[in-house]
Amino acid sequence: MTELTYEIMKNYQVRKTREQKTAFIELLKRYFPDMRVETGGMLKCRNIVIGDVENADVVFGAHYDTCKVLPVPNILLPKRPILFMLYQFLILIPLLLASLASLVGVLMLTGDFLVSWLAMVVVYGMGGWFLFGGRANTHTANDNTSGVVTLCEAYKMMEPGQRRNAAFVFFDHEETGLWGSSLFRRMHRCAMREKLLVNFDCVSDGDHFLIIAGKKARVKYGEELRSAFSDIEGKCVRLEKAATTLFPSDQMRFPCSVGVAALKRKRMIGLYLDRIHTKHDTVFREENIAYFAESICRLSAEIEKRRVIK
Repeated sequence: MTELTYEIMKNYQVRKTREQKTAFIELLKRYFPDMRVETGGMLKCRNIVIGDVENADVVFGAHYDTCKVLPVPNILLPKRPILFMLYQFLILIPLLLASLASLVGVLMLTGDFLVSWLAMVVVYGMGGWFLFGGRANTHTANDNTSGVVTLCEAYKMMEPGQRRNAAFVFFDHEETGLWGSSLFRRMHRCAMREKLLVNFDCVSDGDHFLIIAGKKARVKYGEELRSAFSDIEGKCVRLEKAATTLFPSDQMRFPCSVGVAALKRKRMIGLYLDRIHTKHDTVFREENIAYFAESICRLSAEIEKRRVIK
């Protein structure tokens, strides 16, 4: 691991507020003087871009914004979408019951439906703030400091000539609804219509590596993806179809894209991602980061090789 990775892990895991993001941007400027910040959108997103997006063979991405801490983990089940939706609903049941109880209770006391409705809204709002608001999560090793340092490590590994054929983008506001990647696609609409984007999100906590490719990416770059994300001892590497794998992250905004994640597996529920959005998001496996950084270099080289041959 490079000095930059250790500095990010030690001092820059929290990137929630504008001030925290600014501090992180200033850190990257010290290591990547040629980087630029693309700003825009309703939330005034600030995407960090390294390289020439318009002329690059491939774009590698990861969101750098971080979330608020939650009382329960945001468990993701990519191959069990119905079970995932059920889990999300179960989280909301106490909030819904409390809101309904406030509506009925105030209505019985006052007989005023408007007052009762307002009480329900207040309880729902306060409960929602308790569940989804609060302070920024101070532990973001997996989500998504792991993706951020993967891009940094890969860039440092590349030879100067290879860097000219790849671009790197650190997306803002993924946690609030993929706003940063939406802005990036609008700003580079023509270039990203056919160009491959590979997005790294939560890659340090798990031994099952999912390479989730959309149809266009599989058809156009399937051979290169299989070569770049090769088998590795002690890990299970799987190339999956985006149509049958639920992984909500920034790659969803692009027509030719791949999402990359590391997950765990249990017999009853299959592949899953846990600990994120909580204080327990502390697992940072350096061997995962090294593998994915090397895969970025291999994929960039494979795509460049095909372009040269053509």
